Amino acid sequence: MIKLKSREEIELMRESAQLVSKTLGMLTPEIRPGVTTLYLDQLAETFIKDHRAVPGFLGLYDFPNSLCISVNEQVVHGIPNDKPLREGDIVSIDCGVLKNGYYGDHAYTFPVGEISTETNRLLEVTKESLYLGIEQISAGKRIGDVSYAIQRHTEKYGYGVVRELVGHGLGKEMHESPEVPNYGKRGRGPVIKNGLVLAVEPMINMGTRKVKQLNDGWTIVTADGRPSAHFEHNVAVVDGKADILSTFDYIEEALEKVNN
Repeated sequence: MIKLKSREEIELMRESAQLVSKTLGMLTPEIRPGVTTLYLDQLAETFIKDHRAVPGFLGLYDFPNSLCISVNEQVVHGIPNDKPLREGDIVSIDCGVLKNGYYGDHAYTFPVGEISTETNRLLEVTKESLYLGIEQISAGKRIGDVSYAIQRHTEKYGYGVVRELVGHGLGKEMHESPEVPNYGKRGRGPVIKNGLVLAVEPMINMGTRKVKQLNDGWTIVTADGRPSAHFEHNVAVVDGKADILSTFDYIEEALEKVNN
């Protein structure tokens, strides 16, 4: 069942989403060669708790950490570990918080030092597809309109759109109805209504769309070992239009400082 949110609930969810945004922004200058993903996870857990919130992923479905950190060919659900990041890696950091009884949940894929032109294009196109999908969110449209926009843009570049993992509704539960696939047909799927809150999250592979799960029971990787990118925003429908509750501003401001 799809649970529509009141304006008051949406404002509480904005607080949760913004804390995720600030957490990712805080982590941005720490993402460099030699740093371990477990160190990043510990930083995030402390930051979230210091802001009187609960790490949304820690213990959810028995997940062991506060962040899902997925490197290179890892698509999503990577478990933080003590292996140092290397120059040229890309790292998707997916963060969730529970604050005021509501979840925030979004993700960004970061370059580690200098990355190849080919990999950088994958990141740019995936992020573009996120916003193209969000442009389709308005009252009266359908989830398939969002899905189609993401698929159409990314497949133009020959990329693989992951089928097994999708975006979702968000609220008092981390995963609510409806599912938001990153592939589909216009005019299909549930109708978008005021009060709907979605986590829109394209997961796009440089090569094949096919994926497999590692023996840890969590980490999803590309079947061909090529890189994958993942970007995610939380979006509410307010007055018939998309209202992005999360922001990449903290990340992008920090990246600008790092690069200058």
